[in-house]
Amino acid sequence: MAGEAYYTFRLVASKRIGDKVRQKTLLNLGRNFSLPREQWPQLCTRIEGILSGQMPLITPSAEIEELAQRYSAQLIIAGQPEDKQEEEQLTYTEVDVCSLELVRPRSIGVEHVGMEALKWLDLPGILASAGFNGIQQAAAIGSIISRMADPGSELRARRWLTERSGLGELLEVDYETMPLMRLYRTSDLLVRHRQMIETALFGRINELFCLSTTVTLYDLTNTYFEGEMCSNGKARHGHSKEKRSDCPLVTLGLVLDGSGFVRRSRMFEGNVSEPTTLETMLERLEAPKGAMVIMDRGIATQANIDWLIEQKYRYLVVSRERSRHFTEAQATEVLSVSKQTIKIQRVISEDGSEVRLYCHSGLRQQKEDAMNARFIARFEKGLQRIAASLAKPRGVKQRDKVMQRVGRLQEKNRGIAQHYRIELVTDKSSETVTALNWEQTPVEGTRITHPGVYCLRTNELHWDETTLWRTYTMLTDLEAVFRSLKSELGMRPVYHQKEERAEGHLFITVLAYQAVQAIRRKLKISNINDSWTSLRQMFSTQQRVTATFKQKDGRTLHVRKTTLAEPKLQKVYDILGVTSSPVGTRKMVY
Repeated sequence: MAGEAYYTFRLVASKRIGDKVRQKTLLNLGRNFSLPREQWPQLCTRIEGILSGQMPLITPSAEIEELAQRYSAQLIIAGQPEDKQEEEQLTYTEVDVCSLELVRPRSIGVEHVGMEALKWLDLPGILASAGFNGIQQAAAIGSIISRMADPGSELRARRWLTERSGLGELLEVDYETMPLMRLYRTSDLLVRHRQMIETALFGRINELFCLSTTVTLYDLTNTYFEGEMCSNGKARHGHSKEKRSDCPLVTLGLVLDGSGFVRRSRMFEGNVSEPTTLETMLERLEAPKGAMVIMDRGIATQANIDWLIEQKYRYLVVSRERSRHFTEAQATEVLSVSKQTIKIQRVISEDGSEVRLYCHSGLRQQKEDAMNARFIARFEKGLQRIAASLAKPRGVKQRDKVMQRVGRLQEKNRGIAQHYRIELVTDKSSETVTALNWEQTPVEGTRITHPGVYCLRTNELHWDETTLWRTYTMLTDLEAVFRSLKSELGMRPVYHQKEERAEGHLFITVLAYQAVQAIRRKLKISNINDSWTSLRQMFSTQQRVTATFKQKDGRTLHVRKTTLAEPKLQKVYDILGVTSSPVGTRKMVY
């Protein structure tokens, strides 16, 4: 401490041993115990009252009551653990049933499973290797598990940790003494070691689940801020996927493997152009040569495809070409997960370097047919209004003005206007329009002539149509990842003013997602495919509760125990291979 004097405080009890009085430390209160000395007797008296089940004669101040409740709860939590031998011997105590009180309920189910998942992933060890001390590790784990259990900001995380969660009891950490700034600074530290943590974490995931690194998914999403965010250089206005373009945005880029685990993440500016981010994200990935990269149409520019070829990657992307082609006679059929028939026509390029898959989906055709019908009706209704104006005494009939009206209508409906031939009939002067005729002339290779058709491009020449199409559908799983990050794990909105704090918020969400994905993947093996929201609700039913009784001998018995897991929860615990009674039983007689 560089010669600086400081005090630390302890709660002690005096105990006579023989002819001497000894002091036994009950709790270490730390350096930040600020209650004035003259109020210490009141605090000790109130703690004794709570432990002995006595009501106070004089109502203590709010500060003393809060401290007394907190310290008495810690004393009970630190009480004598139940020994297995004692349990086998069946200890009986006479108590007054009517004196029963159930106090200090705290959730433990999500915390227990979340901590087990982080242990599977060896995150505590990874953090230790990154130089995190014990307090920083506790803060990081608290932030991650709170994001899994009660998504929100760091402020919300601290409230959850101190008021509703039993995580501190599980880890033997007093989160009530941990200031909010500790969570913020630990968030900064996580971002500082982001690359090391992500690399080590994915390596552990790969060992745990024996993943194949031959498939890489890449996509972007964005999230919005509440506020102006003047201190965040990456907060920009752009196209919001949540339709919140009125707010500043940041963009999250994710590289995932085929099983949905995150290999790398990065925060970009809110108005970043999707095609420009691919090289930045993949250049340090160290994916094996020949790994397949799957991208959607927004990122699959020809420049990006050329770069992937140059770097010896394979690719499977949605083609950006506008022309559609499909010959049903040359197509093979594939059944989707939802039992929908997909027809696929395989076409090899002239130079033999690329395969194009022209895919036809009946479900997609229904959707596009409905869109086409709506756009056609809107365009023809506009033409009918112009034509009706020609028959009105004061209607617009001058050729130039009618052409302007038709031009504006075509500009407004560019997608559908190309499929119409429009003719203006004029009088002998050629200046006055007497009639407006139109005819639908569908352009070949468009959505009108080939509804439900889309094209995939790949330089993987040896896989058949079914394998390629099923591999591409992994991109749908990536969309589910983004939905989970945003809705289930609280990625949006972001409240932080500083850039590094916003990045920390996103990174903590990604780490929480990794733990959730590990849990769900283990359950999926046993055909449990519940969403994290459903699983979280089930885990939250398990609580830690203190039962307090008056004994026949006048003393007070405190028993702190975890509630029994309900049958469905017990089944999940069994599948995950974790105990259904975290922390165990603590008892104290006072």
